[in-house]
Amino acid sequence: MARYKQLLMTLLILSVCPAALTAEQGYSEQREACANRDPLKQPWFGDLHVHTRYSLDASTQGTQTTPAQAYAFARGEKLPIQPWSDIGEGMRSLQLRRPLDFAMVSDHAELIGEVYMCNTPDAEGYGSWQCVVYRNLPRVAYYLFNFVATMQQAHLGLCGDDDQVCLEASRIPWGEMQHAAEQHYDRSAQCEFTSFVGYEWTAMEGVSGGNLHRNVVFRNADVPDLPLSFIDTPAPELLWQGLHEKCLSSGTCDALVIPHNSNLSAGYMFPAQLDGGGLMTPEYAARRMRFEPLVEIMQHKGASECYYGPGASDELCAFEQQPNDNIAGRNKPPLPDTGFVRQVLVDGLKLEQELGVNPYQFGVIASTDTHLGAPGAAEEDRFLGHGGAGVPAGEAIPPGLPDKLEYNPGGLAVVWAEENSRDALFNGMRARETYATSGPRITSRMFAGDYPDNLCDQPDRIAIAYANGVPMGGEWAATETPPVFLIAASQDPGTPDSPGVPLQRIQVVKGWVDAGGNAREKVFDVAGSADNGATVNPANCARSGEGFAELCSVWRDPEFKLGESAFYYTRVLENPSCRWSQRQCVAAGVRCDDPATIADGFEGCCAPEHRPVIQERAWSSPIWFSATSER
Repeated sequence: MARYKQLLMTLLILSVCPAALTAEQGYSEQREACANRDPLKQPWFGDLHVHTRYSLDASTQGTQTTPAQAYAFARGEKLPIQPWSDIGEGMRSLQLRRPLDFAMVSDHAELIGEVYMCNTPDAEGYGSWQCVVYRNLPRVAYYLFNFVATMQQAHLGLCGDDDQVCLEASRIPWGEMQHAAEQHYDRSAQCEFTSFVGYEWTAMEGVSGGNLHRNVVFRNADVPDLPLSFIDTPAPELLWQGLHEKCLSSGTCDALVIPHNSNLSAGYMFPAQLDGGGLMTPEYAARRMRFEPLVEIMQHKGASECYYGPGASDELCAFEQQPNDNIAGRNKPPLPDTGFVRQVLVDGLKLEQELGVNPYQFGVIASTDTHLGAPGAAEEDRFLGHGGAGVPAGEAIPPGLPDKLEYNPGGLAVVWAEENSRDALFNGMRARETYATSGPRITSRMFAGDYPDNLCDQPDRIAIAYANGVPMGGEWAATETPPVFLIAASQDPGTPDSPGVPLQRIQVVKGWVDAGGNAREKVFDVAGSADNGATVNPANCARSGEGFAELCSVWRDPEFKLGESAFYYTRVLENPSCRWSQRQCVAAGVRCDDPATIADGFEGCCAPEHRPVIQERAWSSPIWFSATSER
């Protein structure tokens, strides 16, 4: 079975990705070699989920940010945002305390032509009734255009024969997205910033309202003439097939696909079936594994790690859990099997036993999904909302909290790579040597292999870890003894005006399928302490108590059983701090015991579902322990 899996994956990669053969031989496009290069790899922080004025939902909420402005913001420039004054000046602004290392504008492929047409007076279609509705009733247009695109896989009638008017119009924003990425990609030896060309494929399961959205990331500037949308490719497998035909078959174009918000997929993002229903095949599983090596575990519309509710024992799964299981806003609460990544990873182990291939062998990242064109704006104390079907601010600053109570500032994607270049970062994503944070710049490492107990004390521990094991995202084969894990983390150092929060502890999350075929999971505390005495006062958000700047552990699974396949990932937890909403409630002087202090828009401060205190965190990509494969 193991040899069959290896052969199947090798043949698939050779057939659809010839560029992968030369990934280790140099750059796939012209650029200077990076001066800052470390063979033991470095953590690069970024955001792969960013919407600008060319996304329907962002545009109809007043966003005017261009792709170039989004990249400039990621590099540290100030960004004006809506609402706009009579002379076109932003009445609010955002600026990162620290620039990002990389970013990608990911505007929705669906309807970018229509968005451009309806906002451009000399464009064909500008005077159509659809565009009149768009400009005068933007929220109506948001729901109308979205319904037609996602539920009917169609354009809205202003596109002419074979939709050619809208397709031709799409070339302008798509070209601008590529030009902005090129303008801000640092091809010099300094390698200060990396921009990726990409977009979002925006699908929905009609009956449940389940989210099926995915972001497409291209390795380099060689990309298709137009992005493949849900209208063109109305199923994930059709998207992969289209990317194969339009991109990978050229030999220089390469792409990967990142599903997001599986927490809102009503269980349809990863249903353990073919797209149209029916038993999954090994070939389908291998294609999914090839095209979708990563999953977005957190963004501003919630965390997707794990379910918390009746029957669940891991209370930390309640972190930023959404009240519904679907993106359509239907009142249906989440359940353990409605798309949470931890359960999906276990489902992958089960499918591997049947198919010889694990279709759900995901690494993890996070991002913001900002609809303000503000990549990396994940700081709790500067949150102004992200748009994205949240609180509109097209004409005036809305009173009270700037976004829905259940939303959050989002997170960051982190890639371990030798240098900050497209090829190095893309290779890191392909290898799943990635992790996610809920916003802070925590450093997190995880390895599995043959290690001594004193590895944490050795100055060359990372070199030893690579030489004698595998990093996060890797696979470790069966042995006679349990795998040994090197687990380490460092707190976000912060900035002079906003110091980082110390770490509380590191946990290892294990998932496996037992001898009876039952899905199992367990959480182990492996470093630090949950009882370190650190607290935060919700009344003024003042923190107290000690924590850890660094943590390191060499850990063995005390319940390891030879013959059981499993995965392991880490969850690094900061000391408690105030959530963005509580910070704004405190700043507004809200006291829930005094109704007179609760101004309009701040009612959420005293809502039963409001969680004023959070623990920011980082999730590593898993390491898979295979009971059958050969390393």
